[in-house]
Parts: sequence; C-alpha cells; structure tokens
Amino acid sequence: MVLTCAIEMSPERDSIINTQETFVPRARASKGKAAREQRYMLKDGHCNVVFQQTSGEWGHYVMDIYTTLVESRWRVMFLVFSLAYIVSWLTFGLLYWLIAHVHGDLGLPNEAPCMAHVHSFTGAFLFSVETQATIGYGFRGMLENCMVAIVVVTVQDVLSCFIDTAIIGMVIAKMACARKRARTVGFSKCAVVSLQNGALCLQWRVGDFRGNHILEGEVQGQLVRHRWLLTGEVSLSHQDLKLQCRSIALAMPTTVVHEIDRDSPLYGLSPRALAEEEEDFELVVSFTYTDDSVGMLRQTRASYTPADIRWGQSFQDMLRLGKKHYHTDFALFHQTTWVPVPMMSAQERDRARGLADSGESVGPAVCRKVKMSQRERSDPVILEEAWF
Repeated sequence: MVLTCAIEMSPERDSIINTQETFVPRARASKGKAAREQRYMLKDGHCNVVFQQTSGEWGHYVMDIYTTLVESRWRVMFLVFSLAYIVSWLTFGLLYWLIAHVHGDLGLPNEAPCMAHVHSFTGAFLFSVETQATIGYGFRGMLENCMVAIVVVTVQDVLSCFIDTAIIGMVIAKMACARKRARTVGFSKCAVVSLQNGALCLQWRVGDFRGNHILEGEVQGQLVRHRWLLTGEVSLSHQDLKLQCRSIALAMPTTVVHEIDRDSPLYGLSPRALAEEEEDFELVVSFTYTDDSVGMLRQTRASYTPADIRWGQSFQDMLRLGKKHYHTDFALFHQTTWVPVPMMSAQERDRARGLADSGESVGPAVCRKVKMSQRERSDPVILEEAWF
C-alpha cells in the first residue's frame, strides 16, 4: 500500500547537500529540557573525560615512565632526553673533577695524573662528554694510575648504553604510534536515516584516505544515553547496535547500516524528536582494523549526537566503474542527497502498517510536514511522502 501526498521542492535548489557546510535549524529546547552541551566522545575520537583525585596520581605515571614518555608530546620527549644526557654529563664530570681534586691533578700538572689533561671542572666535563659520546679526540684520556677513575669510566659507559637504548626505543615506538595512522581513517560528518529494502535504517560512512588496504576491519556502534537521577547524579547506559555487516575490508569507503527494528534502541526515534532536541543520546562508532603496511592493530573512533543525524537524506554514490579500475571520488564522502522517507519513527510506521493491514483508516497522521531550510536559501523543502 502506497500513500503519496506531495513533494514540494524549489527548482533552483540543488538536491546534493554538503554536510560540512549545511546548517539545519533546530527548535530550541525549553529551560527544563536544556540540551546537553558536553559530548561523551569528541569528533576526533578522544574521550571527553577528565580524571580527578585519583589515588597515587603521579605515581602511576612514574611507575610506567616508558608509556608516559611515549604518550607525551614530541617537545616534552626531546626535553626529557636532552636533560638525561646533560645531567649524566654533569654528574660524571663532577665525579671526575672530585677525583682529580683529591689526587692533586688540578692546577699544576702532576707527574702521575689519573686523567690526562684534566686540570679543571671544564676539562672534567669535556672528558665526561667525550667518554659517553665515544668521541675520542685523542687529547684527554684515562690513565692506569687511579682505580677509582677506571671504575667510574666503566659505569658511565654502561649507563650510556642504557640511555641510548631507551631513547631509541621510545622514539621508534612514538613514530609507529597508531594515532597518526588513525587520522587517515575517518567517518562521515553526519549520519543519515533513509529507507533500505523497505525498512528505516541508520547509516554512516567509514573510509580510508590512503591508498593501502586494511585487513580484518570490524566496525561497532554503541548508543550512550545520559540520564539525570533524582539525586542529581548522571547515569550512563550503553547499548550495542546490531549492524548488518561488522567485518569489512576497507578497500573503498563503506556505508555501515543499522536497521531500526523492534530490537533497536532507536525504535521510537522520530524526526520531530530530532528537530526539537527531545532525544538525549550519543552514538559512539569505532573501526578496529589491522594495517597491512606494519601489521599493527589500530582503532579509529567518532561519535554522532542527535544534531548530527539527518532524517530523509542518503549518501552520494562515490563509486564509478572505469575501463580497468574502480574509481572512488572522495569529494563526495561527506555529501548527501534528499530522499523521500516516512517522517515518523519506526514504531509509528509499524503501528500504521498494522492499522492498514487491518483495513482501518490510517488518517492524516501518516503524512507529516517537516520544513527544513539551509543557510544559503530561505525557501523551505517540504517532504510529504510515506510508504507502507
């Protein structure tokens, strides 16, 4: 049974929408239902969570100093590494100066010095740098007159090996960090709700902006709801979304589909609730994959709020078939187009279906008008078509 009302669109309006520039006005919520401003997860995948008053706050970072330095910024890492070398040079330079001072090598040259040509703190510091960096200018050197100085030189050589090994390992680990690679795998700026095989479906896109392929990719979607308790506390509930296909090989951008059926937590979601900001949830999506270049496991995350969900839109087709290859136009990755969609929730649609099957009159509740305007134009677009 098909009920058709009308689709009124301006002839000058382009049906293709750039979601990076499109502005969809929304009704302001009342003061009692003020919209939540904080996001559980930012668009770049970072969790908007700050830990406060944790037990042994600094102790956790000091005990795992390797991970702390790898996760720090490059300028912090370079500062720590420079200080490690400078402190070790100064420490052993001071020890060499003390040895020379006790042995009487400072000032006038001694007949049997511990270290050749070390007569001041500057000379002791330069000898420490040459020893640890294995420069070997051939001017200053260790003699066999002082066993203590020989032991200090041996300790410095061993310690310099540990410092070099730690620095090289941390730099390699930071350069191979998955965060930079995860930025080349992205999600669409918005999610859309459209019809697919006669059912309302929530869809979003994921794509790899680099040429190499991704192995064993798995996509997930989780709905996070925020509830305010009577005690003033905030309660978070997590519900997994059932996706049509979780495992994908991301050779080209893929559209992830979640069918809004009776088992879906979005079964009662309607375009009116999205427009008036009555819904208070956040859709957290992630894509976990293995990079074929280095064979490392990586993950990219993003989130969608009700303001990021476009009802009655569908993603533009990016794939073109050439003579020898498939061509993908990434300029259309974030672009959507208007499509006729029932302006009601899946629950209301199933209820209307039941009334239609029973022979009762569906009534005017089937056709709804939702006026949406873009920032560039003021002429409204009225979608008034529904299928059952």
